[in-house]
Amino acid sequence: MSGLRTLSISLALALSCATALAARAADSPRPAYAWTTTEAFDVSRVPAYAGRHDAVYARIDADLEAHVAHLQRWVRQRSISAQDDGIDAMAAMVADDLRALGFDEVRQVETPGYPGVLGYYDAGAARTLVVYMMYDVQPVEKNWRIDDPFAGSLVENEHGTVLMARGATNQKGPQRAFLNALDAMIKTTGTLPVNLYVVAEGEEELGSPNVGRIFEPWLDRLRQADGAFFPMNIQRPDGSASLNLGVKGIVYFELESKGGAWGGPARSEVHGSVKSLVDSPTLRLVQAIASMTTPDGNTITIPGYYAPVTPPTVEQQRLINALAAGADDAALQRSLGVSRWIDGLSGREAIVRDLFEPTLNVDGLWSGYTGAGMKTILPHVATAKMDSRLPPGLEPEDAYRMIRAHLDAKGFDDVVIRPLSGYPAASTSVDTPLVQAMLGVLNKYGAPARVSPWLGGSAPFYQFTRTLGLPFVFGGLGYGTGAHGPDEFMLIHSAQGVKAAGLADIEKSYVDILHALSETR
Repeated sequence: MSGLRTLSISLALALSCATALAARAADSPRPAYAWTTTEAFDVSRVPAYAGRHDAVYARIDADLEAHVAHLQRWVRQRSISAQDDGIDAMAAMVADDLRALGFDEVRQVETPGYPGVLGYYDAGAARTLVVYMMYDVQPVEKNWRIDDPFAGSLVENEHGTVLMARGATNQKGPQRAFLNALDAMIKTTGTLPVNLYVVAEGEEELGSPNVGRIFEPWLDRLRQADGAFFPMNIQRPDGSASLNLGVKGIVYFELESKGGAWGGPARSEVHGSVKSLVDSPTLRLVQAIASMTTPDGNTITIPGYYAPVTPPTVEQQRLINALAAGADDAALQRSLGVSRWIDGLSGREAIVRDLFEPTLNVDGLWSGYTGAGMKTILPHVATAKMDSRLPPGLEPEDAYRMIRAHLDAKGFDDVVIRPLSGYPAASTSVDTPLVQAMLGVLNKYGAPARVSPWLGGSAPFYQFTRTLGLPFVFGGLGYGTGAHGPDEFMLIHSAQGVKAAGLADIEKSYVDILHALSETR
């Protein structure tokens, strides 16, 4: 009897929990997306690119030592945009290299920030590609394995011979490898299979505030292209690849609370003992931030914030079904050093949450005294840096408007929003000829791609998909890691057992991508 009673109690508790979860789901502002297909995208059904360009491949092999030197030359030129370190010299290097390759038109474009570079190669071809490049890099840390991250050193590690330097994989290495491929084609055949525009900026690491200004001199011309491409290393050491067909948008802003007419010290911090009588801007800011989410911080409570997001299309559902079939949540969690996803999500549910829901994140929060020991003060100002990633459908101006309206409605009208950046999402269909050409080349090299509708991260690629109205794909063979961190590297020669491409095959794949695009209808 006691076992039956225990079972009865357990069933009652389970029913109670299920009822509570259902009630919570019903009250949640999160949308529930209906899934209409179980079909999964099968990348193996994309025909492998069958073309061969042996004379060009041979030229790449013969010139490989010089090609490595070109990568080293690029990473040795400092170009830290956050510190205005070497930017002008790097812009000049990009422009000079395009001229040396035989580009018909090359010009530097002045902007309110750092200069951009435009280049055009007229091959008299039927197809035209816009190639995006960024020539800036992030600052460096002191804890690198090598003494000078701008030395362009070749280092041996478990993957093989790597170029270890700031910018090695993000993105100077793959970009100069692409130019190496152009050099081999031009020297071998006298021309290229497609016409090329190059658009290079030096402010990507600052949020690309002026990339649209770089387009302006050639805006109408660029809109006539067939697609846009960003050279990038997307392989893993096992040879597989991850191809993302877009990015989320973003708003990045500061929230600030200061003492004033509402209360709190207005001129400077005061003695902590007077908290009995004086409001705290620090606590007010914390409460304002807390008001925008549920108590666990995981569901945004700003009215209407989820509503504009575009639901998954059938095409996107097929891509996600394929991603879910190969998902390894535990491995990704280990790589991030976390023990679980929010709400215990896994598989398809975790992928949909990551791709189709906006985020609200506190990047930094500071106020008052944070030094050693004690200093009992009541600060007069508190500031937080925050970001919100925006899936397609949620526009930056609407996000800012809803955040402001929410704070006002909650009585935090004195809390200042200081926008620092904002741009919308971008995405391209897997069925476009440019994407199909990329997948065909990856299949040729035995690099089957996991294809995602977009990244959970952000980049201003809307400038290509929206401003120019072009399909846009970013990828290519090659492996690198450490972007924005210490010991950044790009694989040059693969060690035994490492299936990711070395520099020679990276460059050969770029040759194939351009030819594959030239053959599309």
